[in-house]
Amino acid sequence: MKTLQFFKKYTLQSLIAPLFKMLEAMFELLVPLVIAQIIDIGIANQDSSFIFSQAGLLFLFAILGFSCTFVAQYFSAKVAVNYSGDLREYSFKHIQSLSFEQFDKKSSSTLITNLTHDITQIQNGLNLTLRLLLRSPIIVFGAFVMAFGIDKKISLTFLFIIIILLIIVFSIMLFSIPLYQKVQDKLDKILNLTRENLTGARVIRAFNQQKKEKITFEKNNSELAASQLFAGKIIALFNPVTYLIINFGIILVLQQGAVSVNTGTLTSGQVLALYNYMSQILIELIKMANLTIQITKALASLRRIENILAVKTTEDSGTINQLTDSDIIISFEDVSFRFFDSHHDSLSNLSFDIRKGSKVGIIGPTGSGKSTLINLLCNFYQPTNGIIKLAENNITDYFNKTLSQLISLVPQKASLFKGTVRSNLLWGDNKADDENMQEALKLAQCDFIYQKEGLDTAVLQNGSNFSGGQKQRLTIARALISKSKILILDDSFSALDYATEKKLRQAINSLDYNPTIIIISQRISSIAHCDQILLLDDGKLVGNDNHQNLLKNNVLYQEIYKSQIKEASYE
Repeated sequence: MKTLQFFKKYTLQSLIAPLFKMLEAMFELLVPLVIAQIIDIGIANQDSSFIFSQAGLLFLFAILGFSCTFVAQYFSAKVAVNYSGDLREYSFKHIQSLSFEQFDKKSSSTLITNLTHDITQIQNGLNLTLRLLLRSPIIVFGAFVMAFGIDKKISLTFLFIIIILLIIVFSIMLFSIPLYQKVQDKLDKILNLTRENLTGARVIRAFNQQKKEKITFEKNNSELAASQLFAGKIIALFNPVTYLIINFGIILVLQQGAVSVNTGTLTSGQVLALYNYMSQILIELIKMANLTIQITKALASLRRIENILAVKTTEDSGTINQLTDSDIIISFEDVSFRFFDSHHDSLSNLSFDIRKGSKVGIIGPTGSGKSTLINLLCNFYQPTNGIIKLAENNITDYFNKTLSQLISLVPQKASLFKGTVRSNLLWGDNKADDENMQEALKLAQCDFIYQKEGLDTAVLQNGSNFSGGQKQRLTIARALISKSKILILDDSFSALDYATEKKLRQAINSLDYNPTIIIISQRISSIAHCDQILLLDDGKLVGNDNHQNLLKNNVLYQEIYKSQIKEASYE
């Protein structure tokens, strides 16, 4: 299990906690014997000095027990917090290294639950285990041994009670593990629904779907509540059943003890000691029951974490760290791609070349595979068939870091991170100075930030304090600042008015480092100026030429042009 590898460096600390708890348990086991001596010797003989000496001994046991408990609690908490921190950090890094295809198989709500709720459950389970794993069994076993030493016949009652309770505890534990797994799965659904409703709140209101979403949430919430309630009912049996059996045992002990006192085989102090040992067993078995509940939750969470860590990450098997000199910078050779859960190719047998420094437009109906093509070009997904070459080398032969330096992508959905405009631009080039940033902002038509606080303008989560067009321009500036060899604009002008788009296109076309520019757009006006236009339809390449030739010879391109002719004029 990968989750255990982080425990090795805490081996010593994880041993200290239960060992000190074991010492504290031993001191606690001696207390009933000392009290019995106070009654049978001190009080019976009215020996005050003996009573005070034994009381001092009890006080010493209390101090030593407290000290041992303090040390044990400290180390158990330290190990649990550090281990869970390491596990969370490793899990986060593991998730970051997953491929896009692997991400598609896991919902974001599940991954969030793994990193938060599941690891917290593991932390709580580990903390409680280190504190009680040795202490509770030792007290239960020790109390039985002590009782056996006082009276063998009555100790059989202890043994009978212990066996029954252990059977109940482990039976409920085995029954509870799958229940908590179901509860966690239903919690994932609730988190996913909550996330969808928060991110899509405006769309839900725009289509007046609040009632439908409320009904869906209530249904899933009711299922979660029902699962939690059923699991809770099973767990709720622990304490009452435990108390019932233990109290029945105490009654038997007191009844047998009373008979023994009358016959002179036991003293009153010994009966009290037997009662105290039975009470200790009661308390520790209840603790073991609660520990069992927590371990059950922790094991269910641990299994979920293991499922995530079991997903093999995509290793960086690259050998090339720089772009070789070639007139053809991008080449698709009979490339096809199919998503893991699909029965049909999203892209079929694509073959084309893109020359270095050229401007290429990609257009096609919705769902034609434009963004999928870009995902392949950025090596986010691997082709099902065919080869993608970057400057005559297979794209998979490049280091991932090299690809990220060579290719700048402005994604279809503008994404900004909480911080400042400066911190977001540093994602493009972490060594960029203010002059470089201001140049990129000027090229991306981001003059609006100077009406605020310039580069120090605050950016809220997801850039919620900016309009759609402003977010698009800021993401374009972030891509421009890296000055990559290939610049990809995936429908990045969709939220811009025609005047702003025109200025932005002119600025990008005048870049002094002459990158290869790939523009994906629904508007012909955004790509009509390109040297080469790729026309996609249903995942197939149905056109590969410039604007004039496609307009003259391609029926689909003509239809798109006619449908947009009233919306834009072409240069």
